[in-house]
Amino acid sequence: MNGDKPIPGPRAREWVERDKRAISPSYTRAYPFVMERGKGVEVWDVDGNRYLDFNAGVAVLATGHCHPEVVKAIKEQAEKFIHMAGTDFYYPVQIRLAEKLNEIAPIKEDTLVFFVNSGAEAVESAFKLARYATRRPLTLAFIGAFHGRTMGAITLTASKAVQKRGFYPMVPGVVHVPYAYCYRCAFKQEYPSCDLYCVKYIEEVVFHTYAPGDEFSAIFVEPIQGEGGYVVPPPEFFPRLWELADKYGILLVVDEIQSGMGRTGKMFAIEHWGVEPDIVCVAKGIASGLPLGAMVARKSLMTWPSGAHGNTFGGNPISCAAALVTIKLLEEELIENAARMGEYAMNRLKEMAEKHPIIGDVRGKGLMIGVELVKDRETREAIPEVRDQAVYKAFERGLLLLGCGLSTVRMMPPLSITKDLLDEGLDIFEGVLADIEEELF
Repeated sequence: MNGDKPIPGPRAREWVERDKRAISPSYTRAYPFVMERGKGVEVWDVDGNRYLDFNAGVAVLATGHCHPEVVKAIKEQAEKFIHMAGTDFYYPVQIRLAEKLNEIAPIKEDTLVFFVNSGAEAVESAFKLARYATRRPLTLAFIGAFHGRTMGAITLTASKAVQKRGFYPMVPGVVHVPYAYCYRCAFKQEYPSCDLYCVKYIEEVVFHTYAPGDEFSAIFVEPIQGEGGYVVPPPEFFPRLWELADKYGILLVVDEIQSGMGRTGKMFAIEHWGVEPDIVCVAKGIASGLPLGAMVARKSLMTWPSGAHGNTFGGNPISCAAALVTIKLLEEELIENAARMGEYAMNRLKEMAEKHPIIGDVRGKGLMIGVELVKDRETREAIPEVRDQAVYKAFERGLLLLGCGLSTVRMMPPLSITKDLLDEGLDIFEGVLADIEEELF
């Protein structure tokens, strides 16, 4: 119940039925939330029920719902012109955004930007550029990774088998290796005594048995795995991976689609580890909800000629206008707020873990936080069905969450969230856990 109203309400149920008759069944819906409007962190459904959005449209709404400065920029640009195909013509707002992205990219060398509509398209662009620039046929990616669902991106993805079922063969030449998921190490080792075997494995096993290192064009990697479980690697992982890539002349392609644009308390998550990638893929939080993505690469790699790659809608002028304001707000206040509120949330969740044995692990940076639920802390047995139950119960009480990985609840609220709303949401979450534990134990 949301107050004295049933969840979902009659209007929401009606819209869900209409959706079933009109929209592809491939969409993933965790619960029947049907949105009417939103402001900041708060949203209301079509029946007037209020919720706290700890999803931010799946880490998209960095500035919150309908930030007035973003809305103003959208309106002003829409009154000038809405579209003019940026790969065929020129317009200042796209050029200004490219200049800004080149300025903030975590790459010291001069960079160039290719604009797209989504994260998957940014990954596809990087996939193509890496092969073109290196003329090498193979690519390395990680188990647990999510890079998108278009054909190249889904080949790099290794998150859920259902995402690939029925679509084989994939794009040839992609090799997957275990990520640094220390809580569930694929090699059954313990950090730090493992000496980062997940990185050593690439050189000692993959490059000696599958293919030599100099046949690989790129390593595609998320600084923090998103769909894979909000997995934060240990501090040595990225420096060691960067060293390995440099040794074999392999490009390091960082997928910042979910972790970038201030979400982790820095503009890009990779900055936490002092590693400099060759290519960065961004989307989601870049334009406060408007469809936009970008691939930012070292200028020395962007050697492909006119016509080698293009895009009709990428760099849409309205999206670019929203992105410029979004970045301004991030730099002025929201990145700092994400770091501060994220630290507060992590501390509260760790305190929560001391009281609730169902919490196996709390991890994250900034406002990209994962809470892994387990049946038993000693065995670390995953309980995906209970995790899904927790997400649904939170929805019924007015908190929008999503799951990820085997058994993790992810928290990714707008970076504008205030302490009082954060506390309200965490209180709801703790109440849900307490009720579930009564049923389980």
